[in-house]
Amino acid sequence: QVQLVESGGGLVQAGGSLRLSCLTSRTFSIAVVGWYRQAPGKQRDVVATINPSGVTTYADSVKGRFTISKNNAQNTVYLQMKSLKPDDTAVYYCKGKWGLSEYWGVGTQVTVSS
Repeated sequence: QVQLVESGGGLVQAGGSLRLSCLTSRTFSIAVVGWYRQAPGKQRDVVATINPSGVTTYADSVKGRFTISKNNAQNTVYLQMKSLKPDDTAVYYCKGKWGLSEYWGVGTQVTVSS
């Protein structure tokens, strides 16, 4: 069983920044990793992804504000979030996909106050 552990969430004022981390027990070098978020009463949506080659994708709502990156040696994927808005408030989840198998972390809460 692969474990993913998110950290770095918290309460921040609008305009502020946070950096989320996702640590896994299995190497990210061959995985597609994504950050997702789910606000109360809403579905879980993809925020950003990064593939084994380092190619990234972003949801339109976060382009230019969020950056996904990874450190393969430390089995860690990051989500740097800047210019945060109240609409970014959600539980943020990390998902790793190795071949046909995918695993989720338990999430970390991000709350942006206005």
